[in-house]
Amino acid sequence: MNHPRSLAYGVTPSRPGTLHARSVTGGLAAAPRPGATIRFGRGGEPEVDLRVGEDDLRVSRRHGELSYHDRQWWLRNTGQQLLRLPRGRMMHTSTEPYPLATGYTPLFVRGSGPREHLVELYVTDHGDEGMVARHSAVTVPPRRWPLEEDERLVLVVLGQRYLLYETEPRPLSYREAAAELACVRPAEKWSRRRIEHKVEAVRHRLSKGGDFPHPVVREREGAGPSDHTLLHNLLRGLVDSTTLVPPDLELIEDGFPG
Repeated sequence: MNHPRSLAYGVTPSRPGTLHARSVTGGLAAAPRPGATIRFGRGGEPEVDLRVGEDDLRVSRRHGELSYHDRQWWLRNTGQQLLRLPRGRMMHTSTEPYPLATGYTPLFVRGSGPREHLVELYVTDHGDEGMVARHSAVTVPPRRWPLEEDERLVLVVLGQRYLLYETEPRPLSYREAAAELACVRPAEKWSRRRIEHKVEAVRHRLSKGGDFPHPVVREREGAGPSDHTLLHNLLRGLVDSTTLVPPDLELIEDGFPG
């Protein structure tokens, strides 16, 4: 499964400071104009500019806004539920506005039960003075690794905490993953053993290629990192390279209670 519109892959060339925002319902771009404000939430136009969690009554009609001033985009929570940023940073309505850094920022809107709704944000960089301009050069993408559909599904379930940008994420156990897949894909009969075999196949294939950034197999039997550490290395490398991206969580969204 590929997400060509995911902002984790970057954005089209645009004016420095431009804000790009995307949810499952669409996306927009806003120029860095003083006083510009982008509103997001469950409501429709003209109440919000970007719809998020349209079917989730825990999401406020106007859940948050992004405004441009002092040469930065600032995020503010205007909803009843929390907003969550990478590394576990939470925002309440009483939290001071948060300045967005340039580049990619995934934002998660708390919804019903365990649901969290993804809003991808990307602020284009102003660049550094004195560097050689390469406006027309083709962007060099990060190295990504091909995955089969069932491999991607298994790795998203195991690595959902990485895709949620939690602080110090760890993989789900194979047993936990099997239980979740029984809810998400009950007809496919995912067992702990089947999940383990899929992960082993991916680990050995990527290791054989020789260019994966972290060790994912032991050099010899009984020596080296534990299987849990090797799985952590695999998931970290796939997320860091944008082989797996936050929109991949849509694969398991249907398994959450509404």
